[in-house]
Amino acid sequence: MAEIVILLAIKKIGIALANGAADQASAQFAKYGTQLLELQGSTRRVARELRVMHDVLCQMDIRNRNNQVYEGWLQEVQKVAHVMEDMVDEYMYLVGWEHNTGLIFYLKKGFRKPRSLLSLKRIAFKVKEIEKDLLHLSEAKHRWVPMINIGDTGSSNYIVKMSQDLANISRSLDEEDLVGVDKNREKLEQWLAGDDLECSVIALVGMGGLGKTALAANVYKKERDKFQCHAWVSISQTYSREDVLRDIVKELFKDKVSDLSNTVAMDVTCLEETLKKYLEKQKYLVILDDVWSPEAFDDLARALIHNDKGSRLIITTREGGVATLASQGHILTLEALPEDKAWDLFCIKAFPKDTNHQCPAELKPLSEKIVSKCKGLPLVIVLVGSLLRARERSVEEWRRIKDQLSWELKNNSRLDHLRNVLHLSFIYLPTHLKSCFLYCSLFPEDYLFRRKQLVRLWIAEGFIEERGESTLEEVAEGYLKELIDRNMLQLVERNSFGRMKKFRMHDILRELALGLCQKNCFGATHEAKCRGLIETDCRRLVLHKLEKDIQQSFSSIHRLRTVITLANDISSFTVLPLLCKKSRYMTVLELSGLLAEKIPDAIGDLFNLRHLGLRNSKVKMLPRSVDKLSNLLTLDLYRSEINELPSGIGNLKKLRHLFAEKVIDPDWREIQCSRGMRIPNGLGNLTNLQTLHALEADDESVRHLGELRQLTSLSLRNVKGIYCRRISEYLLQMRHLSKLDVNASDENEVLLLSVVPPNLRKLRLRGRLAEGALDDSPLFQAVVGQNLYSLALFWSQLREDPLPSLSRLSNLTRLHFSRAYNGQQLAFLTGWFPKLKILYLRDLPNLNRLEVQQGAMASLETFYLVNLNSMTEVPHGIEFLMPLEYLGFHEISSYFLMLLRQCSALRGTQLRYTLRD
Repeated sequence: MAEIVILLAIKKIGIALANGAADQASAQFAKYGTQLLELQGSTRRVARELRVMHDVLCQMDIRNRNNQVYEGWLQEVQKVAHVMEDMVDEYMYLVGWEHNTGLIFYLKKGFRKPRSLLSLKRIAFKVKEIEKDLLHLSEAKHRWVPMINIGDTGSSNYIVKMSQDLANISRSLDEEDLVGVDKNREKLEQWLAGDDLECSVIALVGMGGLGKTALAANVYKKERDKFQCHAWVSISQTYSREDVLRDIVKELFKDKVSDLSNTVAMDVTCLEETLKKYLEKQKYLVILDDVWSPEAFDDLARALIHNDKGSRLIITTREGGVATLASQGHILTLEALPEDKAWDLFCIKAFPKDTNHQCPAELKPLSEKIVSKCKGLPLVIVLVGSLLRARERSVEEWRRIKDQLSWELKNNSRLDHLRNVLHLSFIYLPTHLKSCFLYCSLFPEDYLFRRKQLVRLWIAEGFIEERGESTLEEVAEGYLKELIDRNMLQLVERNSFGRMKKFRMHDILRELALGLCQKNCFGATHEAKCRGLIETDCRRLVLHKLEKDIQQSFSSIHRLRTVITLANDISSFTVLPLLCKKSRYMTVLELSGLLAEKIPDAIGDLFNLRHLGLRNSKVKMLPRSVDKLSNLLTLDLYRSEINELPSGIGNLKKLRHLFAEKVIDPDWREIQCSRGMRIPNGLGNLTNLQTLHALEADDESVRHLGELRQLTSLSLRNVKGIYCRRISEYLLQMRHLSKLDVNASDENEVLLLSVVPPNLRKLRLRGRLAEGALDDSPLFQAVVGQNLYSLALFWSQLREDPLPSLSRLSNLTRLHFSRAYNGQQLAFLTGWFPKLKILYLRDLPNLNRLEVQQGAMASLETFYLVNLNSMTEVPHGIEFLMPLEYLGFHEISSYFLMLLRQCSALRGTQLRYTLRD
């Protein structure tokens, strides 16, 4: 969408024109003040024009999505905005202004190159041309776009009409189209028929196309006559309160002509009072369909009086925030259909009734693949099935549809209803969320995103705005939560203490979003099955599953700002030197899994680079020129072949995330499982670091550690006891640190840490602790009272049972012991660890008895027992005493599964079982 491109350009212009940047430019080009003032004046005028365009486009786009003249004009606007973004980056690079939002630039002192003035003049000339182009585009729009008949020019009226049309289609679906809804329908009917006289609010929530309106309409038709009065109204994102109230009155008074006529001249206040007075003594059922915001619900619910007559109010919504307004326990979350129900619905729509909706045997393999692509979304299944019903039932025709289903979803006029339903969700995303959403569509089908990974990429792309005192990472996480609440992304997994961890995008949403990406030059994808040149008119390119190098595949390259490879199987990436040379505005270069061993020196010329990812790559050395990447926010070298960092790494003063850990023992059983890296010089300069994984401890690095006070996650390797006192002092100053991982230099080195940061949530210690009981450790005394969620102890060599001490950590959700305890018995007593979800016990050499009492670890979900006192899977001579239900977890080792089968008759009793040699 054009407004996304324009917003990014406006953000950058704002930074370029900020007081600090202007002062820096004035000092830098003092001899050329006239040219500089002219350039800044032109830039301001461009910004004003773009800002007005952005605000207008946010409205215009709603009703002109399929207007070819308008869309052609939009494409020209996008091109101009892209050029302006490039010029701002050039200007800021030349000026050398550093800004703390992450849009920071390489400092140049004086004129190092004779062409600096020429560059200033060239930028000024280009900005003047942009100013003229925008003026021309504005005039062209006034000349030509109004000549196109676009019907009702009121965006609110347009969107209301579209929403009502879509709702009417959903309400008119046949009974046979409602497959797999029996449980939800039964629950909804129970809530409507309940004995509770208090007016209850029921919410049906889920992404567009799941059948919320269809289910509500089906139940409404069956149950409405059990109420004294009833009404159904469709709400849109741009609803009018007066219009909605009039619609409710019309529905309620449709059999009372005289009463209805009396409301015609009423204003909105009188309408509300009339409605309240009428409903006061009625048992009513009202459906508010497609509610988009909590404010809209509150605005309308004021007129729907709670009268203790057993009335019911049902809302359907795509927004999680709206659903939370339902009465307690009255939220019905709709999910995609399971495979068998999806198949049943497809057959009903694709094959005629006279054949009993049976799929011909020769079409079944292709039909199953088509249904699989629908991903359980009822609306997609109904429309695709109906589309196929009108096609020739031959293997050739169905194979063609299967192969081009993505194209059909984006272009076939018979699927307009689907596109409109899903497009509504996108249209009313705020502009800053639109760019984040489209970005996710560039990754492959069913790609599993990780929160931290995506947050870093969004920040590097410049999508995230500062908000008060929150960090950019915190703001980005808020964006992510909002997309999930709006059902634009699907939450897949939370971590043990409830924080979002993994999520994905629904494939149908992705297909439609990809079309918007390509149409608006936002980004493109390319994979092995794609033929021809790679389209690089776009700004971002994500490469999937490449089987060969792509050196000759680019049609052009200079416009690219982001390249992400998800192709671990290519032997080289020979286009990289070309990217470094030609794509001078490159912002994100993510080359995880790259098999090439060398990065070209020219990478230092990518002055705009903010993210460099070489995770799991074969790269052996970073070039010295990396120290020129003063814009860099993330440097990810985790599990690469790089053994040392360049001496100038300390020059990257705005670096926020540094991953530089090399794994030695992938089984994580040895005392030294991984190795960190030393930062040769300038560690104390990296004061913006939030993530440091992992730092190799030595006298120099430990001395500067105290200057890194913004750290939220820290890993230290090769730690000696003599460093612990100083490390403890520095940890106390790290007010934001939530994760700490410390690894001793060897198994005899004692970790004498004595304090922990005040906001620590995850602690991982690999090394010997104080002798005897855990209570003897100063570190444990510091941990008690902290809100610690996760604790992992390795090679601690404790002789006394640590559980009595650890049981005081009542908020623990994850506990991991590996070679941490040399004693013979462990006992989890009743009431201990009430929030623990994951318990991992491994390599406890002397253990001969493990007891878990009834009521211990009441929230436990996963119980790992691995090689407890043996290097083989089955431990020798251990007596297990625990309630049998503890064996019913999601993940458990194979000998416990065997044990469960043997003792299934003992369910409900305690299990006492001894495994012998």
